[in-house]
Amino acid sequence: MTTPAPEYQLLARLEAAFDGLVEASETLVNTWRHEGGQAWAFGREQADAAWLHEALLDVWYQDGQDGRSTRSHVGLVAATPAAMEAARRVNDTKQAFADLLARIREEEPSLLPEIKAVLPFRHPELHTHLRGSGLARLHLKQCWRAIPLAPAPVARVRFAWYSSGRSIKRLSVREAEQKLLALDTDAPHVRIQLRQLAGIPDGEPLAQVQTQAPLMRANLFFREPLEDGHRRRAMNVALPLFVPADDGRLPDHNQPPDHPPQTRTRARRRDERLEQEPLLPSLRVYRYRR
Repeated sequence: MTTPAPEYQLLARLEAAFDGLVEASETLVNTWRHEGGQAWAFGREQADAAWLHEALLDVWYQDGQDGRSTRSHVGLVAATPAAMEAARRVNDTKQAFADLLARIREEEPSLLPEIKAVLPFRHPELHTHLRGSGLARLHLKQCWRAIPLAPAPVARVRFAWYSSGRSIKRLSVREAEQKLLALDTDAPHVRIQLRQLAGIPDGEPLAQVQTQAPLMRANLFFREPLEDGHRRRAMNVALPLFVPADDGRLPDHNQPPDHPPQTRTRARRRDERLEQEPLLPSLRVYRYRR
């Protein structure tokens, strides 16, 4: 009997991890249904077990979806101790899946297309149901993103859109030059930016800025101080937020606006470290204020 090649041993382990993720998610839905906890779903009239199942097992690309983006299912779930434990087990399976996937990306990246094609058929009832809705390929990031869990009983939750987020990556002048050279260097606007960059000292750090898509943030106010002494915590919530509730009742919560604000809602910091205008617009690269 021949031993499977190492890369297919990894694939088999990932398939088993995906099975465990799906099974743990379905166990969570069934546990919550049996326990009879309350729930609220943003933008939905009804938050029931069918909604929770849809939210937790939404692991597919939609036609035309940007691979960098994920769909959100904002909600609030009152979880008894049994349901909270089931939710923790789901997150454990998600972490195991993410760890294996990271290893495959590093050691056997050529397996990724096969993974996206094969894993959906591990659970035909999911794939067959969704295929007619323009859903076919597995969205790996939507598989491993964790369920947000409140660490202690909550008195109230306030949801709010956060639309001022951005990620900032430091670049050297040489790295910025290489990125510009990878563009069409015959284009006038690229040549202008190369000349601008040539006037920057080699040792000066630059910043590449990526504006992040609007997201929902939950501000949790706890009944008792946490171990660190704080009574409040903010969490980004792309999946339903589970809060401990022995009686299965939801804490007080608000109804956020249907859509994020169109303009920046937070005042620009006076001590913002980046210049207001980009040095290299094609790369969203800025100089630091001096």
